[in-house]
Amino acid sequence: MAPRTIHGPRPYTSLNSTCGRDQQRRRRRIMLATSVTGTDHRSHDSADRAAAAAPPPLYTIGSSDSERDRLRSQTDELHEHSVALLQRVGIQQGWKVLEIACGPRGVLELLAEHVGPTGAVTGLDINPVHVAQARRHATALGLGNVTVLEADARRSTLPAGSFDLVYARLILVNVPDPERVVSEMVRLVKPGGWLACEEADCGAMLCQPPHPAYSRLTDTLLALYRHDGADILIGRRLHQLLDVAGVIDIGVEARADVPPPGHPRRTVILDILQAMRTKITEQGLLNTTELDALDRDARTHLADSGTMIMPHLSFMAWGRKPF
Repeated sequence: MAPRTIHGPRPYTSLNSTCGRDQQRRRRRIMLATSVTGTDHRSHDSADRAAAAAPPPLYTIGSSDSERDRLRSQTDELHEHSVALLQRVGIQQGWKVLEIACGPRGVLELLAEHVGPTGAVTGLDINPVHVAQARRHATALGLGNVTVLEADARRSTLPAGSFDLVYARLILVNVPDPERVVSEMVRLVKPGGWLACEEADCGAMLCQPPHPAYSRLTDTLLALYRHDGADILIGRRLHQLLDVAGVIDIGVEARADVPPPGHPRRTVILDILQAMRTKITEQGLLNTTELDALDRDARTHLADSGTMIMPHLSFMAWGRKPF
């Protein structure tokens, strides 16, 4: 069955760069010396102190209804990225493919279309609500080659070496132990099989002209991730993570997406924070009145056609497990 085209929102501007092989082999970890939003460091310090009360969850953003809605929409919004990554890997009909942390939809239908009726797709998620919704979605689309399981992406009970491709999208950035997830991905893929990752890097959350409400909210997001032990700069570490895990033939690409007014990715940072609003208020970062006022002012600024926004860098990485 040939892949069908899924029409999502209109495309946004992309500035693409590909890492050279020599540059890829350098194991560098780039640390930010200043705030990525250009705001005073004291706001970061106070936010960090306020966020230090609760133990970190497995998935930083959580599993609210608004987050599930955002994840479902994300599939269409990032369709172009996902297709590009599958092209880099060279996915083929008949492959057995696993998507870890697939959420309520993930890229299950895209994978199913590419592997065809002779292939098989397994989705894996730790959240039973996500699993149930993903199963219903697959059934509604008549995807008979898709199975969705409830399991932890860090330590599933699936047999080793079971898949031609193991795919992960925006999970490593949201967990405190991405190394364990990558290790499990390597365990599950066949020798000679492929790993593929799509991840964000929020080291350049650009908003021009700047706005104090947006800067305050991005500071809040950074504080939440730091508290949970998640690396919001994980995109630039993808090559290193795969290399240390023994993956070979690694490729990396980075995209700087600039969504136009009206595109859903334009407000993705604000939408994530709305999904985390309970955590924000419980940790004393902002009260509901402050959060709502900041969200309103930031959305007004982003709706202005004179505002340029780059929510984050988008990295894709792929590589093979040695024979």
